[in-house]
Amino acid sequence: MRAAPLTFLLAASMLAAPALAQERPAGLVGSGVAPSTRANSAERPISWAQAVPGGASLIIPVAGPLDVAKAAPGLPAETAAAIQAAAKAARFEAKPLSTLKLHGVGGHPTVVLVGMEALTAPKETALADAGGKGMLALREEPNDIAILTGGLPAGSAPYVAFGAALAQYRYDRLKSEAKALPANPVMVVSPDAGAQAAYERDLAHLASATRFARDLVTAPASDIYPESFVAAVQRELKGVPNVRITVLDEAQMRALNMGSLLGVGQGSRRPSRLLAIEYRGAGDAAPIAMVGKGITFDSGGISIKPAAGMWEMKGDMSGAAAVVGAAIAAAKRGAKANVVAVAALAENMPGGGAQRPGDVVRTMNGKTVEVINTDAEGRLVLADANQWTIRQYNPVAIVNIATLTGAIVAALGEEYSGLFARNEDLAARLVAGGARTGEELWRMPLHPSYAEDMASEIADIKNSKEGGRAGAGTAAHFISFLTPEPTPWAHVDMAAVDRAESDLPTVPKGPRGYGVRLLDQLIRSYQK
Repeated sequence: MRAAPLTFLLAASMLAAPALAQERPAGLVGSGVAPSTRANSAERPISWAQAVPGGASLIIPVAGPLDVAKAAPGLPAETAAAIQAAAKAARFEAKPLSTLKLHGVGGHPTVVLVGMEALTAPKETALADAGGKGMLALREEPNDIAILTGGLPAGSAPYVAFGAALAQYRYDRLKSEAKALPANPVMVVSPDAGAQAAYERDLAHLASATRFARDLVTAPASDIYPESFVAAVQRELKGVPNVRITVLDEAQMRALNMGSLLGVGQGSRRPSRLLAIEYRGAGDAAPIAMVGKGITFDSGGISIKPAAGMWEMKGDMSGAAAVVGAAIAAAKRGAKANVVAVAALAENMPGGGAQRPGDVVRTMNGKTVEVINTDAEGRLVLADANQWTIRQYNPVAIVNIATLTGAIVAALGEEYSGLFARNEDLAARLVAGGARTGEELWRMPLHPSYAEDMASEIADIKNSKEGGRAGAGTAAHFISFLTPEPTPWAHVDMAAVDRAESDLPTVPKGPRGYGVRLLDQLIRSYQK
């Protein structure tokens, strides 16, 4: 039998096969299939009581030497004595942040003792850590939980509740079968009738905003990119009074000559954005401005990063998450301050359209930059964002926050962010806020020699110095050089502290939401 011609067989197979889409839909970036449509599982709500509930598991902060009756004055004497005896038998010494878990003592399913320093006025961070440490110990506890704060100084309970709220955070929306964790209440037991109102007024929105920032940083870059980052913030602030949101697209930024920001994103199919949140709570006063680096994924561009650890670069927008989180917290609690939060959003990818080492870009105010390394991109987006923010809002001061350099990690480890500032009052406000919140800063120099290090033969400045000397300082000089005087300016390099590699008292392993609390304190320092 004679074989059918090949063209006939191909035509027949095409007629027999079902019709298939031959092209991606116009404008589609990515697969078009969302990895999940679920929300994160529910956390335990924070509730309040003035008496110890029967049958609940207990968290008891113990400040100083072990004395359960003193630490939990609301417990029946026989219950306190039973817990004291069990703890003594276990040789528990109640050292700061030590814990002891007991089962079936005094009619309570589980009792967790959390050690604290013996202080007449405990730090707010120590109180939050005690609440968080206890909650981490009872993460899978199936019963109601009561945190007993009656043995702590007046005013302590709201901060203990705040720590308990932060420690519950989880991001499980992408698991096909998320582990079910209990969602029954956490009752904060306090004799202070005003504790609940103080928590809900000053701290509940801050906990929620920190959770929102953690969500942004944890989400994969396929979910959070410049446009979707903007959409998430718009949803979060919908209906909140005294808030105005401004979004610049690429055409608008191009009309403003923002070549430094646009150059970073030109290799990506996901267009760049500049997002500004303006909250007015103090009349016509000049606002405090916070500008965050929002690189939603940083491959390094043409100066591509090594593969190991590159997945973490989905979090290179932690600075942008911090500034929007702080602004959201301020707006929702009705802060008596004027605030501007700006997120400079771009995806730094290689490709035929990407900028190259050796290119020169022009910033909004006409200054030019020789791009030596496309992986030194955060400073590029901040330069245009700072210039626009100063022109648009004339702020009383401007603060940058960014996961900017590996050099700051080498210098300070995981204990501090680096602080660079050209204004002493602004620096002092930030240092004080860091000490109060536990998001501590270490002042770093802006040495005059950095100007020589960053000089370019063909442009006003280079974006990087080959050789690696003073990498964090030269990066800060670059931003300062392109941030117009006389506006007070400071920069927080948070590259070392954006993630926790193991559980911390108020931070389950993963993104910390770092900077939200720090910047919240800065905003409070400007309140009228």
